[in-house]
Formats: sequence, structure tokens, C-alpha cells
Amino acid sequence: MEVLKEKFGQFGSQPVHSFTLTNEHGMEVTAINYGCIITKINVPDRDGKFENVVLGHDTLDEYVNDPYFLGAVVGRVAGRLKGGSFELDGKHFTLVQNDNSNHLHGGLKGFDKVVWDAKIIDDGVLFSYLSKDGEEGYPGNLYIEVTYRLNNDNELSIQYRVQTDQKTLLTVTNHSYFNLSGNLKRDVLNHSLQLKSSRFLELDDEFLPTGRMLDVKDTPFDFTKGSMVKTGVDSNHPQSVLVGNGYDHPFILDESHDDEIVLKDSESGRILTVETDEPAVVVYSGNSLKEEGNFRGVPSRKHLGICLETQNYPDSIHHPHFPSMVLDKGEMYSSITKYKFGLE
Repeated sequence: MEVLKEKFGQFGSQPVHSFTLTNEHGMEVTAINYGCIITKINVPDRDGKFENVVLGHDTLDEYVNDPYFLGAVVGRVAGRLKGGSFELDGKHFTLVQNDNSNHLHGGLKGFDKVVWDAKIIDDGVLFSYLSKDGEEGYPGNLYIEVTYRLNNDNELSIQYRVQTDQKTLLTVTNHSYFNLSGNLKRDVLNHSLQLKSSRFLELDDEFLPTGRMLDVKDTPFDFTKGSMVKTGVDSNHPQSVLVGNGYDHPFILDESHDDEIVLKDSESGRILTVETDEPAVVVYSGNSLKEEGNFRGVPSRKHLGICLETQNYPDSIHHPHFPSMVLDKGEMYSSITKYKFGLE
């Protein structure tokens, strides 16, 4: 395994570097220590042609000004928190409100908008960050490590390890937009997605969970046997229309952890298999990508990428029947998601 470190830019007084992981087959994963952003993943198609399969930019300034959380680790809490506030042990905490009156993806200065420490390890890179008590309104000094590893099975693993000195909230994810066509030649509407998920969370008109878990059967949310992404985009299902024609929904994952999420592009032959120990995945079909700006010269447009955000149920602090996102003092949060690239 090779890891190449290069200067990528400067964020104020802090240097930002890129780290390119390369395995023996030539697969490459590049990430920067600003936001732990994955900038490129180069994998072969069925003809052996290596191309990039995530949305990204070539300059730091573009990432600093990016509104889409491209490739970043988001937190302390991924997703939306209703009203930008919550209570813990009788204490009320008010967070930064950056999505109307709600808190989204950690706020204005979440994990995606800071420079992390970085250390090269044998098979990857370890990023670390100390989120200080009160940052974006959260209680507790929280220390987080995110490790990106690449192996010779063309598998990228992302491991999160977190501790806090005060009770706080936590659920983190990576916000990469995948497009298996290669170098964004096509949108993702003809990608096929399969999920081991029989239920999804209903959303209200602010994209927050209502608390209801809906059965996927006989809906465009049924990916149990595989379905095209365009199924939801073309649907008149109220939940699909609500989020801008497509998906931005948490799917509750079944217990197995094997081949839980499979994304395919039949034209290139590329397959992405995702396995996680998180209880849910938010499938976001890029409905809010605007027709302005570009990604390495490819004009931005709706449905140019799809996010597979493995995490806890969003806004679970306000829904006692959801799995808890409370992290106690001294407790170790540990989670891992694996992304394996192959061919059909």
C-alpha cells in the first residue's frame, strides 16, 4: 500500500494536504485533511479503464465554498435536528440553526469545515480533531478519530472512534456523492440500488422524521430486490415529491451487515457494495444539486450523484423509540463502514 502526501492548499494559517492511497491493483482514494473530504476515488470499469466515481473539486477554495458537503465527514450530528435544540438531563442546549430553524450536519462550522490533524499509517491515513465544548452549541470536549484504509480487495473502510468528557449527541457519516459511470459521464438515474431494508422513515415538510416507520412494500422505496434510482424521481409518491423528486430518506437496515447496500451501473459494469454497523442509511439522490457551478468541468445538475449516508436515525433525540444518539462521558463510540468496488 502506498500513501502519497501532497500540499493541497492553505486555510488561513493552516496548511491543507491531500493523501492518496493506492493499492496493488491501481485503485486510488484521495482525501484531504480539510473536512476529511474524499476528493477522488479512481476504480476500473469492465474494460479496465480507471475513472473517478465521486463528485469533487480540484481546489481548496471550491471546497470551502461548497454548499453540498461533498465527500466530507459531517457531524457532530449528521442530518437535521428539529428546532436546532435539545435537552439532556434537564439542561436545554441551543445549536446553530443553518437549515431554516433547524440544525443540519453539525452547523456552519461542522466537521466538514475545519482542518483536521492527519497521520499516515500502514494502510491509510488517520485524521483526528478536538471539537471543543460549546462548538456550534454542543456540550463537551469531543475527540474524534476517522481512519481511511484501503486494501487489495478494492475496499475502502472508514472507521470512526469518538470520546467526550461530557454527555453529548453524536452520529457521523461520510457525505460522498457516488456516480459509477466514471468521470460523471452520465447522471445516476439509471444506477440500480439494492438495500436490505423493509422500512423507511417518513419525513415532514422540513425533511425531519415524523417518527413513523413506513413499509417499503408496493412503494418506490422498495429496493429489496434492486430498483433504478429513477423510480423515485419519476414517482408521484408524496414522499418522493416532498424532497424534490427522488430520495432523501433514512432507510432502516436489516440486521445482517452483509451486502446491505449495493449500487450498480450496468453500462460501466461497476458495482459498489457498502456494509456498515450503523442502523440506517440516508439515501440522497442529489435532488438539490443546482444547475450552477461544476465538478471538475462537468456542469452541476440534479441527480448527478447519490449519497449513501450510513448513520443513526436522524433527529433521534426527539424520538424516544429511535436508537439513542447520546454519547456518555467516557464512553467510546466506534463505527465502521466499508465500500467495496467490483465489477459485474
